[in-house]
Amino acid sequence: MTDPRAATPTISAANDPDGSSLPFGDTRDQAATDRGFIAALESSVVAGADGNAVWDCAEFAFLDDACPPTANPSLWRQSGLVAKHGLYEVTDRIYQVRGFDLSNMTIVEGDSGVIVIDPLISSETAAAGLALYRAHRGERPVTGVIYTHSHIDHFGGVKGVTTQEAVDAGECVVIAPAGMVKHAVAENVYAGTAMGRRAAYMYGAALPRGPQGAIGAGLGQSTSTGTATLILPTVDISTTGHTETVDGVTIEFQMTPGTEAPAEMNFYFPQMRALCMAENATHTLHNLLTLRGALVRDPHVWAKYLTEAITTFAGRSDVLFASHHWPTWGTEELTEFLALQRDLYAYLHDQTLRALNQGKTGLEIAEDIELPPALTNAWHTHGYYGSVSHNVKAIYQRYMGWFDGNPAHLWEHPPVPSATRHVEFMGGAGEVIAKARKSFDDGDYRWVATVLNYVIFADPGNVEAKQLQADTYEQLGYGSENGTWRNFYLMGAYELRHGPIGTPTTTSAPDIAAALSVEQLFDAVSLRVNGPAAFDAHIIIDWRITDEERKHRTELRNGVLVHHDLSPEHETPTAGLTVTCTRAELLAIVLAGADPAAAVADGSVEIEGDGALFTELAGYLDSPDPDFAIVTP
Repeated sequence: MTDPRAATPTISAANDPDGSSLPFGDTRDQAATDRGFIAALESSVVAGADGNAVWDCAEFAFLDDACPPTANPSLWRQSGLVAKHGLYEVTDRIYQVRGFDLSNMTIVEGDSGVIVIDPLISSETAAAGLALYRAHRGERPVTGVIYTHSHIDHFGGVKGVTTQEAVDAGECVVIAPAGMVKHAVAENVYAGTAMGRRAAYMYGAALPRGPQGAIGAGLGQSTSTGTATLILPTVDISTTGHTETVDGVTIEFQMTPGTEAPAEMNFYFPQMRALCMAENATHTLHNLLTLRGALVRDPHVWAKYLTEAITTFAGRSDVLFASHHWPTWGTEELTEFLALQRDLYAYLHDQTLRALNQGKTGLEIAEDIELPPALTNAWHTHGYYGSVSHNVKAIYQRYMGWFDGNPAHLWEHPPVPSATRHVEFMGGAGEVIAKARKSFDDGDYRWVATVLNYVIFADPGNVEAKQLQADTYEQLGYGSENGTWRNFYLMGAYELRHGPIGTPTTTSAPDIAAALSVEQLFDAVSLRVNGPAAFDAHIIIDWRITDEERKHRTELRNGVLVHHDLSPEHETPTAGLTVTCTRAELLAIVLAGADPAAAVADGSVEIEGDGALFTELAGYLDSPDPDFAIVTP
């Protein structure tokens, strides 16, 4: 039951490159990924302080082999390109470290030091990348860091390339789009537990690396598991056309909020005629709604910003590089690359809106939509990370929400009661499984996955159903061109065979938690209140934050934790407890689990009133569950 299965004849035939209409003879991307190669790490493994590997550059070396029947040949090709690793020259004074994490780290040489763009997820991988650069280009200090946007793979390794002390001393500037920290913290703290659990599926956390397991996520191979850090920006960029000079390097910025991230920016280096497109134009169709969960992104705005990048920068550029994948060289080539990426997002947006205004639902549009030949025939528009299917559904969701207008879908039963009724109506579990086996043999895996899900949610102990469902998910994964779809399917199969793995990596780091504002802190706490348990509770606590010279009130009533700044004229009713502390102490006792009694005893926290109210409030807070079930109830 636990071993991966071979590809069925149906999937083997679908995955045969010889039967594909894709342009496998076009090897320009292979040449581009090798261009400018300088060196790789002597040892492929990057280790953490405990000696355990946080990243292995060579674990996907099997991708050098011919594509097997258990992998979609288009995804196999993409993964082989993305898995290449080392230090590369992009153009004079610009270098990239690729294949050291999910993202790239770019290094720009200034007059005296270097500017690091997007220092990966983990400080360990970022430090290894910088060390490789210095081994071949010399010991240059880091004089600047640029975060292109608010996702952790673009800032988490910052303390591997610089220190808080260097930033505080003015030796290194940290530049980011305005609002970056707010959005980074919100994403990692508010829904971080649920996103982290689903991210384990998205990146294939438990899957063996190999032809029957993880072969890559399309955007990058996987995520490192080292130490995530954060240094707050010293310069916020808020307007397009703004120019900064860092260590003699001129940088022109273009703001692109609401594209791939809520806070994101492209920028241009006129001295090098080089354009950085952040994560807005990479060698894949990106996500409009990532499978791990997020707010739906706006393809209409995304397309407009790509047009603006073309008209503002493309004609002045000799090379385009991004936070993932490999560069594009040549003014004509990079202009067409941007134009096709723009056309892709615009087409999906416009055609989805055209169809929904004709009465089609998101499911129907996703099934029927057809891309123009120019988009189908370009490798970089394929859905290796995002997909046409789930992006179209996301566009529908953005405009129309979850409800498709059919009253039958307005008040459906939750999964378990629905499954129980479905199985009963279908003649019982045995009958469903028997029919599912025939559909499996016929290669109708999508339908098998649907009906067996009913059986498993009606009877999670049904081993036969789980075995067949695992086999089904596996075949769907083998056939997927999309890396995250493959990982989701194969992770589902893995957990049906082995049980849940939980969340193998943390969803937040101390530096990220420390960046919480007081408002964000209590927003996060309010999300943990067990409403029914607190129906009748009424607790008012005032928090005097000494280093911010403010007073903040929390009031638990009707199962809701309300909070706001307090002015002297609005201090009624009187709080039952007033706590005086710094913001750091507040974070420690409210979020990090520090002992409030010990803090009071050592004088770092002062209280007036009934100290038991804090304990009572804490008693109404639930802990999030990082191990919740996904493929079983």
